[in-house]
Amino acid sequence: MIYNRLGKTNLEVSRLGFGTMRLPTKANNADIDKVEASKMLKYAIENGVNIIDTAYPYHAEGLGGSGESERFLGEFLTENTLRDEIILQTKSPSWAIEERGDFERYLTEQLEKLQTDHIDIYLLHSLTVPDWEKVKNLDVLDFLDDVLSDGRVKHVGFSSHIEVDHFIEILDEYPKWEVAMTQMNYLDEYYQSGIMGLDYLKDIGVGSMIMEPLRGGRLVQNIPEDIKNLWNQAETRRTPVEWALQYLWNRDDVDCVFSGMTSLDQVRQNIEIASRIDEISENDQELIREVARTYRTRLGNMCTRCGYCMPCPHGVDIINCFTEYNIAHMMDNPKASAMQYFSLIDDDARADCCVDCGECIPFCTQMINIPEELEKVYEYFGDEFDHF
Repeated sequence: MIYNRLGKTNLEVSRLGFGTMRLPTKANNADIDKVEASKMLKYAIENGVNIIDTAYPYHAEGLGGSGESERFLGEFLTENTLRDEIILQTKSPSWAIEERGDFERYLTEQLEKLQTDHIDIYLLHSLTVPDWEKVKNLDVLDFLDDVLSDGRVKHVGFSSHIEVDHFIEILDEYPKWEVAMTQMNYLDEYYQSGIMGLDYLKDIGVGSMIMEPLRGGRLVQNIPEDIKNLWNQAETRRTPVEWALQYLWNRDDVDCVFSGMTSLDQVRQNIEIASRIDEISENDQELIREVARTYRTRLGNMCTRCGYCMPCPHGVDIINCFTEYNIAHMMDNPKASAMQYFSLIDDDARADCCVDCGECIPFCTQMINIPEELEKVYEYFGDEFDHF
């Protein structure tokens, strides 16, 4: 296993982190297959993975609520006497915080579920701009100061799916941030905080953690023939998983890449890839860019996110509705972006809230019939999250 220093935490972390959002299950998403999941975690730790990520809602029956991932992980680490062998990371459910005492209440519950007296890295989970303003007004920074002082948390940070300007604003508001987790893969260089966000993290010494390196598995499943033909032109042949992971590990601004693995075979494969150095040539880097360009020809519409259609007089988040639709359409599966569509876009801002007033149409630089396209978004995703 290859290890990197995680920003100014000075922690040495395996460059492959184990994400516990997609553990194998039985009857439903909350019914973790504990036998199989335990085999996966044991193999990962025995072969060098030293950082595990979980969160309050992981493996809940629906979107949100208290999940089973933390509880399973606490049982596994205690029963196998492995708590001191790993860097444990979990997240505070920012969206669920309604009053100052909720910060303490959730942390206490998480410590109990994880059967530990401290969290190595504690993140504010999936910060949106409204959630950041809410928790900031509820004195979240004082709370973070307190838990750092009393030792229940060793390092703090946040995860987010926000644009780079807001990402940087949050980073600049608290000098004790030590890590940040963002979505990144070779399709997402200019999506959300993207490569500009990674550059900024490197500049200020904040550790960079990557989620969705395989785009929820869509970069390695059901590869279209034209994409396969492009990969076959490479100077060095690699599997789709190798292309996706090595693209990130070839960057000097990526410290740790988390993969939400669902089988022991995936764990073995990812550890093997993470344990060897594989420099991507200039020609193969250009090939990766060509693959990304080819994927983008599959977009559902030609929205460029210019923002001239915003704000919608009826509150529809046109830009992000189109963004998630285009990414899901590009990967030919609504599940690819369903979680982000339903969790990051408010109920009253989704595509089904369009009233077809037409006020946005004259402002579109791409001459898109926006109400018609929003109807397509609604038909594509539906009106509730049921994609587990």
